[in-house]
Amino acid sequence: MVKKIPTKLEEHGHVRVDDYHWLREREDPEVIQYLNEENERAAKEMAHTGDFEEKLFEEIKGRFKQTDMSVPYRRDDYFYYTRYEQGKEYAIYARKRGALDQPEEIMLDANVLAEGHEFFSIGGSAVSSGQDILAYAIDTQGRRIHTGYLKNLTTGEMLPDVLPNVTENLAWANDNKTLFYGKQDETTLRQYQIYRHVVGTDPTEDQLVYQEDDETFVAYIFKTKSKKFLMIVASHTNSQEYRYLEADRPFGEFKIFLPREREHEYHIDHFDDRFLIRTNDHAKNFRLMWTPVEKPEREHWQEIIPHRDDVYLGDFELFKEHFVLEERARGLTQIRVVPWSGDAGHYLEFDEPAYRANLNVNLEFDTTTVRFEYTSMKTPLSIYDYDMATRQRTLLKREEVLGGFDPERYVTERLFARAPDGTEIPISLLYRKGTVRNGDNPLLLYGYGSYGFSLDASFASPRLSLVDRGFVYAITHVRGGQEMGRRWYEDGKLLKKKNTFSDFIACAEFLIHEKFTAPEKLFAMGRSAGGLLMGAISNMRPDLFKGIVAEVPFVDVMTTMLDASIPLTTGEYDEWGNPDQKEYYDYMLSYSPYDNVERKPYPAMLITGGLHDSQVQYWEPAKWAAKLRELKTDKNRLLLKTNMEAGHGGASGRFRRHHETAFSYLFLLDLAGIKE
Repeated sequence: MVKKIPTKLEEHGHVRVDDYHWLREREDPEVIQYLNEENERAAKEMAHTGDFEEKLFEEIKGRFKQTDMSVPYRRDDYFYYTRYEQGKEYAIYARKRGALDQPEEIMLDANVLAEGHEFFSIGGSAVSSGQDILAYAIDTQGRRIHTGYLKNLTTGEMLPDVLPNVTENLAWANDNKTLFYGKQDETTLRQYQIYRHVVGTDPTEDQLVYQEDDETFVAYIFKTKSKKFLMIVASHTNSQEYRYLEADRPFGEFKIFLPREREHEYHIDHFDDRFLIRTNDHAKNFRLMWTPVEKPEREHWQEIIPHRDDVYLGDFELFKEHFVLEERARGLTQIRVVPWSGDAGHYLEFDEPAYRANLNVNLEFDTTTVRFEYTSMKTPLSIYDYDMATRQRTLLKREEVLGGFDPERYVTERLFARAPDGTEIPISLLYRKGTVRNGDNPLLLYGYGSYGFSLDASFASPRLSLVDRGFVYAITHVRGGQEMGRRWYEDGKLLKKKNTFSDFIACAEFLIHEKFTAPEKLFAMGRSAGGLLMGAISNMRPDLFKGIVAEVPFVDVMTTMLDASIPLTTGEYDEWGNPDQKEYYDYMLSYSPYDNVERKPYPAMLITGGLHDSQVQYWEPAKWAAKLRELKTDKNRLLLKTNMEAGHGGASGRFRRHHETAFSYLFLLDLAGIKE
């Protein structure tokens, strides 16, 4: 049992006593000892499964085609792609000039760059306008703090310019020598500065061109598809502010497009003589507008696509003769092609009851071809080219799944559960053909429900290790996501956050009622903010689940949101609320998983963390596990497993990360009584 050091934390006249507050001290040897001991305990408690974990890992790994290549995309004179080689963890970044039958030019071999690092990630990269300099950013710890490098692609030489402590955000001007990049606050990791670097000059003399002083905003830069403008974006949960500069004039002054306004979100791109604006001004689900480049003021905006109450307008892509929209209707994604000529356009058709379809890389303007991707819970990721004029689609690649995978052996469907307030909550399911609804199937219910992130029904081959052993795999599309439009998000945040939890519980009860499973065979899983969901349901309905997997869970809501020095905190007040205000303090306290652990039985639980996690600090799962171990009255398994080398995304590498997947699945299979 880890030691207790009571710490009194007072806010609004209310005192919380936190016995495990001391676990925040990352450099304290006792903290590291505690994490290591918990890792050893987890290994010991699962030792009875023998080498099943390793066999699961090899099974998961064995479904991936090891020698593989992405679909090349064209940018100017080159076709760019990534590829993997047999037995290697990381991608090779390459290109070919003019045509795919030309010689390959390897830009970066991440396998070489990763040597000597336990964690390795190429966060971002950008090729200069002259196509001869590559800028890229590397993270070797997992805390999203990168080092930027420049490489001469003609000679293969590394340039002496090294940019320390940068974000992954990189954008070139059109002069082939000026690079803009982002920097973050060293404590909070908030991205708030944009610098300008000229190739060949001392990076310590780089000029700060923009700084975002509002701690609830972040800042980033990009170049429009037209390559005409550089855009600096100050972005908040529910507000944006754009500044623009001609990319041919990198030393000019950025102009504000439209000053920020609370609750006004807008996103812009450039086409010909106009800016296109996706805006929620008088449009909860967004609408599309345009304005002349010379007249960006709102009074000049003209509507192209109106607001619709039942259709959410997402991203858009611009071409010479058409524009293409990503939309959401009835909880499903759809792709709409519209000609500039004024025709209403048409939708691409998809046949499965639950799926995900979205735009892929489309860098060319003067083409009738749009590239998109499609997947469902039984259809591997598929990349298509679609001719917008002839309406013909061409399959370029479908993810190859080794090991005898046949989609016809599986069933995917979409059902709806009813929440306590009467709202219908979509559920996407995957199971083997022949599965009988007799209440005797193990079922894993996965959820997220935050930030307006839509958890679509997509394919993931590791899940087959559960489904092929009799599991039903279900994804809940609970409120807090954006599957059913903007209101879906707003009804699952701030003072309506508990809808996310009650939606998930309603889905669990529905699946039991429909005899897909039973409480003694029902499992739940969520990651990050989905881990908050796991923590909440474990406190609200511990009787409903046999086991819960909470991966890097955000569970110490009060401590984190009251500490503005913690990464992400200030930028998230409009997601969870600002606890400096008593109304939000009281509401957040009422569901914060760590603060609501009680002396009662809990399901079996696997809790994971990452020592270098910058998004959910390692101490949140560590404290939660310690408090659960102290108070729970059952003898169910409780494991805390911390990756001592990685951050929020877990282990790096194409295959290494699936060691963690294998352990989570082992935990579930063992509880379900399914042996090797």
